[in-house]
Amino acid sequence: MKFQILHESSGRMRVRMCQTRMTLRQADILEAYLQSVCGISRAVVHERTSCAIINYSLPRGEVISRISAFSYTEFDHLAPEHSGRALNRTYEEKLVSMAVFKAFRSLFVPAPLRAAYAVIKSVPYIFRGLKCLIRGRLHVELLDALSIGISIARRDFATASSVMFLLKLGELLEEWTHKKSVDDLARCMSLNIDRVWLVTPEGEVLTQLGNVRAGDKVAVRTGGLVPLDGVIDRGEVMVNQASLTGESVPVPKRPGMTVYAGTVVEEGECTITVTKQSGDSRYDKIVSMIEQSEKLKSAAEQRAASLSDKLVPYTLAGSIITGLLTKNLTRALSVLMVDFSCALKLAMPLSVLSAMREAGTYHVTVKGGKYLEAIAQADTIVFDKTGTLTRACPSVAKIITFGGRDADEMLRLAACLEEHFPHSMANAVVQAARDRGLSHEEMHSKVEYLVAHGIASTVSGEKVIVGSAHFVFDDEGCTVPPEEMEVYRSLPEEYSHLYLAIGGTLAAVICISDPLRPEAADVVKALKNAGINKTVMLTGDSDRTASAIAAQVGVDEYRSEVLPEDKAEYVSRERSLGRRVIMLGDGINDSPALSAADVGIAISDGAAIAREIADITVSADNLYELVRLREIAAGLQKRIRSNYRFVIGFNGGLIALGAAGVLAPATSAMLHNLSTLGISLHSMTNLLDSK
Repeated sequence: MKFQILHESSGRMRVRMCQTRMTLRQADILEAYLQSVCGISRAVVHERTSCAIINYSLPRGEVISRISAFSYTEFDHLAPEHSGRALNRTYEEKLVSMAVFKAFRSLFVPAPLRAAYAVIKSVPYIFRGLKCLIRGRLHVELLDALSIGISIARRDFATASSVMFLLKLGELLEEWTHKKSVDDLARCMSLNIDRVWLVTPEGEVLTQLGNVRAGDKVAVRTGGLVPLDGVIDRGEVMVNQASLTGESVPVPKRPGMTVYAGTVVEEGECTITVTKQSGDSRYDKIVSMIEQSEKLKSAAEQRAASLSDKLVPYTLAGSIITGLLTKNLTRALSVLMVDFSCALKLAMPLSVLSAMREAGTYHVTVKGGKYLEAIAQADTIVFDKTGTLTRACPSVAKIITFGGRDADEMLRLAACLEEHFPHSMANAVVQAARDRGLSHEEMHSKVEYLVAHGIASTVSGEKVIVGSAHFVFDDEGCTVPPEEMEVYRSLPEEYSHLYLAIGGTLAAVICISDPLRPEAADVVKALKNAGINKTVMLTGDSDRTASAIAAQVGVDEYRSEVLPEDKAEYVSRERSLGRRVIMLGDGINDSPALSAADVGIAISDGAAIAREIADITVSADNLYELVRLREIAAGLQKRIRSNYRFVIGFNGGLIALGAAGVLAPATSAMLHNLSTLGISLHSMTNLLDSK
């Protein structure tokens, strides 16, 4: 693409694209392209001037060649479906139009026409006030109607017009800031790049979600998240739709039936024909969830909404008392111009939305304000081990066989079963077989998967099971060859063990190396310093492995060889003792405990059903995100308390100055609206940046 360099300095360049007009979509594409270039640290595109400001560490010639190679059509896929640019443009134009029209009326419209305009515009405000009065509700709309109506009755059309302009301006700015916060948060939650199994004539191919189009087919299996809206083409599944419908039990889905993005396959597998591509449905659903889901509001938000309405009668009484004592209607009007409702109702939700958005910058997705509040109040955290305190990238360290069986054959057989239901340990087995060049064609009957236990099938007429010691020995009653009992007793303690039994007899133990996250111990220590006074680890591993990991991490308590229901029972018991509990896990077996906790936190690359059930999701890269989350939650509570003090103090001062005759009604209204805007903008700033 052709462009012109307008200005440049060391590491910074301003360019103008050689085109007569740049659309909003083109600006998004160009900005996304520039930000994707390695070596460009920051890129901002202004569509009105067709200009881009670029900060870079690349050689100057490399930057120029990258811009020259740009094409809107070639890189269209890089731009998000929803960027926020159109939203900002809409409200910018509304704001400018309001200001220009107000100036035009004041300068060029005759006074009689301005008065008539003020009377006409006052009707909706007065109507809303009367509606509140008829319903017996003393809300802020009644205060607005009284102040405007009294000004009109006094023939003070200038004051009435100014008050309405300020109210309209305040409403516009409130709507803009709220929608922008929701939009930022929704994009943060919905634009996490994910991959899906795309069904092609050559087989299934792991593909970026953004590359899937309507009409394509994708495969989803047990525990998998339905990535896009679609119709089932093949297979029957049980789908958990709780995130959309609130249904507590899975719903059966058969060929021809519709499934929705964000729901989870709890049982079975299917092929889905995509009807809506990425961005067409998931973003809208998340926006709807944020705006409509009252159950996700924090107690602080609910208190603010309740308090703001409760204060209206006191403002009204103050105005009446001021009028009676001073015999001055102007002073009474000045009191009416100020209320606590706007700032309280706007600042608190914006604080919460901003905190949720800020958490997103640390790769933490929070599904509701009440969960941030619970994080701030929590005193206990329960960790799963595998994939949480450990890296979730285990590898096969060794294979110990029994009964004279061949190690490669046992690995081949285990991989053949495990590949159907991938989790971290299963992936390690499949990868080990691949690394050794072992092909594992289908050699078994239907595979049965038992959550948190293992896998069972039949091979050559013999029952084959692979899973935990509890599953193999306690549930299935398998035995160890008597002559090899000493080998079994001396299994290396530093590894996790996956047991393979054939025909009721132990055939092999696959030793899995699952390295501890290097930051795990420091994170546990930091959480204790942040006020978490009890840390617990729950795992299905043996006591030997669990005790070694617990000692390295520094948790206060651990439980080994626990089942999913045991984890949930432990969490419920802690809550019954009055503790506020956080549960952190990544697997299907962690789902009951995640649901039972005050706050369930899932690892982003864990099982889809765990992510769906969880209230918060953190990335798998670094557990320090938990510490940042706790800091953001604590900072949010501090900001909310600060907002309360400011709103009550500042608006109380305005009421006092209005009653004393120091402030005119229009001035009171202006200062009140400016303070509401100011505290709203402050509520949208990052919490950790202000520490």
